Amino acid sequence: MKVTKEISKLENSAVKLTATIAKEDVVSGYNKNISKYAKNVQLPGFRKGHVPVKVLEQKYGDSLKQEVLADLIDESLNQIFAEEESKDIRPLPYTQPRLDGDKLPEFSTDKDLTFSVVYDVFPSVEVKDFSKIEVKEPQVEIGEKELNEELKAIQERNAVVIDKKEGEPVEKDNIVTIDYKELDDSGAAIPGSEREGFVFTVGTGENIYKIDDEIVGMKKDETKEISKTYDAKEENKDLAGKTKKISVTVKAIKLRNLPALDDELAQDVSEKYKTLDDLKKDISKGLESAKNRKIAELKSQSLLEQLVEKNPIVLPKSMIQAEMESRWRMMAQQFQTTPEQLEKMISASGQSKENMLTQWTGDAEKMLKSRLIVDALIREKNIAVTPEEVEAEFAKIADESGSTIEEVKEHYEDARAKEYIIDEIKENKLYDELYKQVKVSKGDKVKFADLFKNNR
Repeated sequence: MKVTKEISKLENSAVKLTATIAKEDVVSGYNKNISKYAKNVQLPGFRKGHVPVKVLEQKYGDSLKQEVLADLIDESLNQIFAEEESKDIRPLPYTQPRLDGDKLPEFSTDKDLTFSVVYDVFPSVEVKDFSKIEVKEPQVEIGEKELNEELKAIQERNAVVIDKKEGEPVEKDNIVTIDYKELDDSGAAIPGSEREGFVFTVGTGENIYKIDDEIVGMKKDETKEISKTYDAKEENKDLAGKTKKISVTVKAIKLRNLPALDDELAQDVSEKYKTLDDLKKDISKGLESAKNRKIAELKSQSLLEQLVEKNPIVLPKSMIQAEMESRWRMMAQQFQTTPEQLEKMISASGQSKENMLTQWTGDAEKMLKSRLIVDALIREKNIAVTPEEVEAEFAKIADESGSTIEEVKEHYEDARAKEYIIDEIKENKLYDELYKQVKVSKGDKVKFADLFKNNR
């Protein structure tokens, strides 16, 4: 098929493709279609395969032309997009070219067929500006405090929860079960505020009215009316600046019987530990690995954010929409439901899918641009991964996780999982190169726990 094309760029990484199919190919396509129908159509008064072309044209002329038109457009577009020189103007995989304008192109066997389609293409990505980029590396020290916090967490995970003795009061760190309800000015329960069998650990603040301190000293089966005034800066807007009356009944009081920090506890955690010192060494090693991974993550985030700002990328709307829908599906999986059912759940809570997607847009755009920049630079710098580098990464993972290399290899045996680790190695090699092009300096001192609270 003889086809000529003309490309014009539109906004938001979209293009308009105008194609012209030669007259002889239009005629050929039409005749082929007519012949197909002439062989198969059966009309009263004619034997199958012997219906005259003129009769077919009189009876099915418009529909025949529309079918030929659709076939010619599809065939010509497939031909154009299959050409190597068209790789930069091929439509994105999740979009379909759509005819430009409200009307179908005019079909005639007396002239060339010209039509136009518009669609989104892969955005242009050029990463040239590295000027004035500075990446600050947080300074984090891990000491006895962090080690002891991890040991305490291990104690709590291995603790035995037992009932407190009859008559013993609620104390901080006790696990309590309470019934509560909010009261109005007359002392009557406010409908919908009642809750039975609510369980939380005293001192965590993990209860709606933040009444940890108020129930300290209460005993099992005791009921108490609490009046509490909340600060105007309280995060919960329903409480901020207000005074609430709450009736609380303690139904159960339990405490965690923590095991001693000794060799026996270490052996209970894992058979690979013989002594408490073995456990401590492994904890310290794990904390160090976690710290290094987080610092690397924060450095790469900072670098990419600055590159995105300095090297603008215009994203097609369909790419953003596809990312948002992907996030929506992932959220549905997390809730163990379908995307359709998730939308109903969200609507029932007074929100809407559209509003949630709008809230996600800025973050999604930053993430997409960062990903495009990384992919573009990896291609530009021809970064590849050798089998030896993959083996070294397996050994590193095994060392950090306390697993064997065989166990790690088994985990990454799946082709997609192995591709993921290869991509990660490529990205790390890219960052190592990029840090040589920008300024990397020491950042502020940060506590280990604070390192994981936010992205800065």
